[in-house]
Amino acid sequence: MEIKQAEAAIEAILFAMGDSVELEKIAKAIQQDTETTRKIIGHMMDGYRKKDRGIQIMELDGAYQLCTKQELYPYLIRVARQPKKLALTDVVMETLSIIAYKQPITKLEIEKIRGVKCDHAVNKLVEYNLVKELGRLDAPGRPLLFGTTEEFLRYFGLHSLEDLPSLNPVQIEDFLRANDKIKDVAVIGLPDKRLGEICGAVIEVKEGMHCTEEEIQAFCMDLPRYKRPRKIIFAEIPRNATGKIEKPALRKRYGADHLVAQQNRS
Repeated sequence: MEIKQAEAAIEAILFAMGDSVELEKIAKAIQQDTETTRKIIGHMMDGYRKKDRGIQIMELDGAYQLCTKQELYPYLIRVARQPKKLALTDVVMETLSIIAYKQPITKLEIEKIRGVKCDHAVNKLVEYNLVKELGRLDAPGRPLLFGTTEEFLRYFGLHSLEDLPSLNPVQIEDFLRANDKIKDVAVIGLPDKRLGEICGAVIEVKEGMHCTEEEIQAFCMDLPRYKRPRKIIFAEIPRNATGKIEKPALRKRYGADHLVAQQNRS
C-alpha cells in the first residue's frame, strides 16, 4: 500500500470510528507494522498542523482520534447545541487529582487521603466520563477500583498519564519550613504495599523544641489534601559538604531506594 493510500485509509478509519482507535488496530487494518503506522500517522499529524485545517489527529495513550481543533470551538457551537459545562468544584477537582495520581484506587483509599466521604464526587466524575471503574481489588469485600478515562486526557489536553505534572516535593518542603518548630525537612517517596508509593516527610525539629505528628498534620491543612504527606518521620536530615540534602541516603534508610530504580527502568 502506498503512503498516500495508507493516509487516506487511516483518515477514513478515524473519521468513521469517532472514538479513539488503538495503534495496533490501525496497523492491522492497513496491513503495516506498528512502527511504520506510527510514522505515517505522525506525518499526517504534522500535515494537519501545518495546513490551515479545521481538524487534527490527537494521540491518546497509544490510540488516535480525529478531532476538531480547539480554537474553532466558537464556530461549532453556532450550529450545535452547546454541551453541558462540567461543574468541577474544588471538591470534585481534588478527588479527580487523587484518582489521577494514585490510580487504580478505591473509594476507601480516596477517603483516607481526603478525610471525608467521596461518593458524591466520584459519582459526578463517572457521570462526566472523566473517571471509570477499572475492576475490583483482590481484598475482602472486593471494593471497586477507579481510574481516569480517555475523556480525561482529552479534557485536560494530555497525550497520556505520563504528561501529568509532577508533584513538586520542593513546594511541600518550603511550606513545611514555614513552621517555627521545623529546622529542616525532606519530602521523599516511601514504599506502600497498596499504592506502591506515598508521600513522606522526614522532619528535623529545632533544638529544644518538641513537635508531634498531629501538629504537622494540622499545619498541613492549608495544603491540598493530595499534597499532604501521608507519613511523618522525625529524624535528622543528612546534608553533604555543599549543603544539599542527601535524599538517596534517606531513601536507603527508609527502604525507598528501590522506587527510584523502578522508575529508571520504566
